[in-house]
Amino acid sequence: MNNETNKLIPELRFPEFANDGNWEEEIIENIAKAESSSIALNKLELKKEGYPVYGADSIVGFIESYQHEHNYISIVKDGSGVGRLNLCKSKSSILGTLVAIKAKDNKKYNLNWIYYLLSSIDFSSYIKGSGIPHIYYSDYKNENVFVPNQDEQQKIASCLSSLDELITAHTNKLETLKTYKKGLMQNLFPQEGEKVPKLRFKEFEKDGEWSEDKLGNIGNPSMCKRIFKEETTSDSINGIPFYKIGTFGKQADSYISKEIYEEYKSKYSFPKNGEILISASGTIGRLVVYDGEPAFFQDSNIVWISNDESKVKNKFLYYVYSLLNWQTSDGGIIQRLYNANLKGMVISYPENSKEQQKIANTLSSLDNLIKEQSTKIEQLKSHKKGLMQGLFPKVNN
Repeated sequence: MNNETNKLIPELRFPEFANDGNWEEEIIENIAKAESSSIALNKLELKKEGYPVYGADSIVGFIESYQHEHNYISIVKDGSGVGRLNLCKSKSSILGTLVAIKAKDNKKYNLNWIYYLLSSIDFSSYIKGSGIPHIYYSDYKNENVFVPNQDEQQKIASCLSSLDELITAHTNKLETLKTYKKGLMQNLFPQEGEKVPKLRFKEFEKDGEWSEDKLGNIGNPSMCKRIFKEETTSDSINGIPFYKIGTFGKQADSYISKEIYEEYKSKYSFPKNGEILISASGTIGRLVVYDGEPAFFQDSNIVWISNDESKVKNKFLYYVYSLLNWQTSDGGIIQRLYNANLKGMVISYPENSKEQQKIANTLSSLDNLIKEQSTKIEQLKSHKKGLMQGLFPKVNN
């Protein structure tokens, strides 16, 4: 079997189709047609009920009529999310920033399979426009694709649809966990103007009111020694990760020598294991618990409260931070978190350290469940990506 023949067969194939031979080479225009829309969001009188109208991300509302009688695919052709695909339900419409894709022959081409086929194509080379990006059907309609018979199309679509349903179910579970955590935190901490939480563990019900104090009385704002550009290196093997505000909580892209790290760590402010690092610029209030691993953090942009834990345990303080409104006194969003801002923020806490620990442990256990669920979703998405790469032959244009 030569290379030309090989490329017309996917790497992964269901056993019942193993002897069906090659897929047929086609272009998108021969299997799918496009229908535009002139609906503008600002001209719509949206209702609470009726027929759905799809936008780039989801349903934007409902109207009294519809464009499409049967299911179809939408693709964002203008603006944010350009190239994004979605399977849309029957008796619905799309905004003018989208285009509807339908099977040219429903007896020959399965719509769900076309959706996954299009999802396997990299449309980035067709995107144009430096201001508002756009992608048009006329640009990609001649893209080469390979097509199996409809039974195999159906089998592939059913397999991937089942996987999508599983991902959706796990995503819904993740959102439920996040919603539960949010509600639990609102009840485990006193509401504004209150001195005790609505929900309290039984062993602490008689402990009385929580205390209030400024963060400046809990500990002093601190930051690492300034690192200059000439002190950084790209040597990720021998260097110590240097986190700037852009890589905070992510993967470091800059490093410092072990010698500089050891010197600055011993001579200047440096976080203790378990202390909570706070982003002080950009998106204010992002949190990372320092885990004790060798790392260095950009001065002024990443700060922490040096806390001896005599009043508030760091594990509890992490969740206190999560509830703080990082705003100025006039309600505006802080562009930069200065020491004065941080020191002046008022927090509530129970004086009994055991109650702090119980609250922190409860929320930490929930965070672990959320993390496990997020990991499970990423694994499923990775599995789907690999499956799609195997189920569709590679096109060498």
